[in-house]
Amino acid sequence: MLAMSLFFSSFGQNREFTISNEAVEKQLFQERRVLPYAPVREADIMWEKKVWQVIDTREKLNHPFRYPIRPLFEILTDAISCGTMTAYSAENDRFETPLKRHEVSKLLFQADTFEVVDPMTYEVTYQILKNDINPEEIVRYRIKEVWFFDSRTSTMKTRILGIAPIREVFREDGVMKYETPLFWIYYPHCREILAKESVFNYANDNTAMSWEDLFEMRYFSSYIYKESNIRDERIQDYLSGTDVLVESSKIKQEILNFEQDLWSY
Repeated sequence: MLAMSLFFSSFGQNREFTISNEAVEKQLFQERRVLPYAPVREADIMWEKKVWQVIDTREKLNHPFRYPIRPLFEILTDAISCGTMTAYSAENDRFETPLKRHEVSKLLFQADTFEVVDPMTYEVTYQILKNDINPEEIVRYRIKEVWFFDSRTSTMKTRILGIAPIREVFREDGVMKYETPLFWIYYPHCREILAKESVFNYANDNTAMSWEDLFEMRYFSSYIYKESNIRDERIQDYLSGTDVLVESSKIKQEILNFEQDLWSY
């Protein structure tokens, strides 16, 4: 009886349990490396256009951006906190001013002021409560990209240059006052990190798709809010209402038709 007790005691101590939510432990995904962009000579670029687009995560195709287990905003902020990704100031979108970690931390919380009344003296004081930004509150992203025609391969190519999460600022009555980018990320420098972060795949849970795959395959829906122009104006600066969407669609269609027009003439 004593020997049996010692056996089960030893069995329970030496046995290790592994808990996994997958059929097998997936290691290949973490070992992935991104392919460098194909070299392009400056002399081969016969046409180029920079555009800025908005990705609205509330659209059905963009729902993976809001995947609650690991949303894109959490991936970006975690990498910035660890020092493996650099955030740039949102004062402009030219990636000129790198932000330090404590500067980014200040951007990631909201400060709310509450009025506190002392029930005995009726003295009014104010208390500031700091709350971290909820990733679910980030509903839009801006992307900066360049479209160019490579005459050597006779193809239109697209390169994403930057990504910026958008924060909405509301009034006390719940009406949005304005929206502003929190920071910019230089996309070419973070491709390696995004290549190791999985994104939800509607079709097959076993088919690993990374965020780098999603952006490179352009598996998202977006609309143009600005194209390069002499005054650096957004579309909404010179149009309003439904004309903004019409102009956005017009710009995108002109870019997509550019390659076909070359072959036509």
